[in-house]
Amino acid sequence: MVGVFEVGAVPFNSDGWGPPESIAATPATTTIPLHVPFAPFSRSDKLGRIADFTRNFSSSTANPSNRPSSGKPGAANASDAPFDFSLDVDAFALGNDDDSSFRLVDAKPPPRPKFGPKWRFNQHRPQLPQRRDEEVEAKKREAEKERARRDRLYNLNRSNQNQQRREAAIFKSSVDIQPEWNMLEQIPFSTFSKVSFTVPEPEDLLLCGALEYYDRSFDRITPKNERRLERFKNRNFFKVTTTDDPVIRRLANEDKATVFATDTILATLMCATRSVYSWDIVVQRVGNKLFFDKRDGSQLDLLSVHETSQEPLPEAKDDINSAYSLSVEAAYINQNFSQQVLVRDGNKVTFDEPNPFANEGDEVASVAYRYRRWKLDDNMHLVARCEVQSVVEVNKQKSFVTLNALNEFDPKYSGVDWRQKLETQRGAVLATELKNNANKLAKWTAQALLASADLMKLGYVSRVHPRDHFNHVILAVVGYKPRDFAAQINLNTSNMWGIVKSIVDLCMKLNEGKYVLVKDPSKPQVRIYEVPADAFENDYVEEPLPEEEQVQPPTEDAETGEANGATNDVEDKEIEAQT
Repeated sequence: MVGVFEVGAVPFNSDGWGPPESIAATPATTTIPLHVPFAPFSRSDKLGRIADFTRNFSSSTANPSNRPSSGKPGAANASDAPFDFSLDVDAFALGNDDDSSFRLVDAKPPPRPKFGPKWRFNQHRPQLPQRRDEEVEAKKREAEKERARRDRLYNLNRSNQNQQRREAAIFKSSVDIQPEWNMLEQIPFSTFSKVSFTVPEPEDLLLCGALEYYDRSFDRITPKNERRLERFKNRNFFKVTTTDDPVIRRLANEDKATVFATDTILATLMCATRSVYSWDIVVQRVGNKLFFDKRDGSQLDLLSVHETSQEPLPEAKDDINSAYSLSVEAAYINQNFSQQVLVRDGNKVTFDEPNPFANEGDEVASVAYRYRRWKLDDNMHLVARCEVQSVVEVNKQKSFVTLNALNEFDPKYSGVDWRQKLETQRGAVLATELKNNANKLAKWTAQALLASADLMKLGYVSRVHPRDHFNHVILAVVGYKPRDFAAQINLNTSNMWGIVKSIVDLCMKLNEGKYVLVKDPSKPQVRIYEVPADAFENDYVEEPLPEEEQVQPPTEDAETGEANGATNDVEDKEIEAQT
């Protein structure tokens, strides 16, 4: 039988919502339960708890001793009586606003993860601030470790760099300074970086020699279809100094200019601020004329390797990776490369006069000499012998080409393996070479600009094996326009000519005689010494250097190729002996 719930009489309020204001209006026969307190309220008041889901169903609501001992509802076991809708009269009557007494029905703690740090797996909302703090601390620790690692590498590189420069000061001096030499001037490189001079376009006085055409098939070479570097033993290469050049002597007698030099000497002066190794140039003042020469066996005839690199090269001179051995190897590679990339079909472009250094019947390398004149001021002109190695035909017009080769000897020194990077990251390879061989590349560019070459070809030549310095392969050939490449490597032509003009003005103030311009082996500066008139001549005997400091190669005559028609056979024998 279902019980009937009687609501009783509900008073009607005609004035508004809620019970009437006058309690007298309530009939005497009301059925409202007695002794039930009534608490007035407003909409802004907080409502208290009216149902307790945690009370024990079997317990009497009237007995206060059955309440939980903690005095807070919700402390009892939730499984006892989940459906108790009895009124919590006391709490309602007191109007308790303390929200801290509120508890969720499920008071069980969340399950703990079986492994791993808590902050990584705990998704509970109160733990998020702690997780964020731990992540920040972890990032700080990683940043501190990375900073310490960079500091260690920086200090290590600085120690290696200082050690390398100290070593260079010991055994890289290009000439032995004699006690009787008188130092006249000391010029720091900082002075060179500030000078600037603009010269007008040069004029060609004479063209000599003959050129072969460039073989365009070498532009398609890649590391996957590399080509073996050939050896040209029968072709003569000449590196004649200024005063030994018969054409320059003739032009000097005709008073065509006041200053005479070669493109190699001018490029060395123009790029002096990028040099690290020591070099020297002989200056001769004869009357009102000035001649810039190189010594027999000068380092200017060799090609430096890793000159501006921070990775030190081995000290032992007989090591195949020492600075001297690599210079000889680089000169050998450069000469052979310049002849291999030509179309050797007998078709040549000839000029006004034949090669002035070759004997009749000799087989000479493909080279043309352009004797050019620049105007330095109203009373001073400069004549220089410039070289180009090949010619190409573009739009039915012949364009001059210079040919040079970069060489890779061991990838661990440069950090870039050409066989892996040349095809996909050629720019990164060139950037590394610009860092390690800044002076050599700048001098090649300056020589191309002096000769007004239309194109300069750079070959990438590597050893067949890192320990085999005699056999090489061509991995790639890339062409550049000299002016664009000069802008790319930040080579300023106005600054280049400013350096030459300042040195010429300084030397023109000297008395007649012989002088030597020496780059300091350990400091960025050059010095001018006054030397005896017979210095550096065959009958002039200097005190020999210690064996570990000698820099003059025993086979330099073969490298320099004086006007006696020397070839590079002796050089090949030397490399074979080292192998």
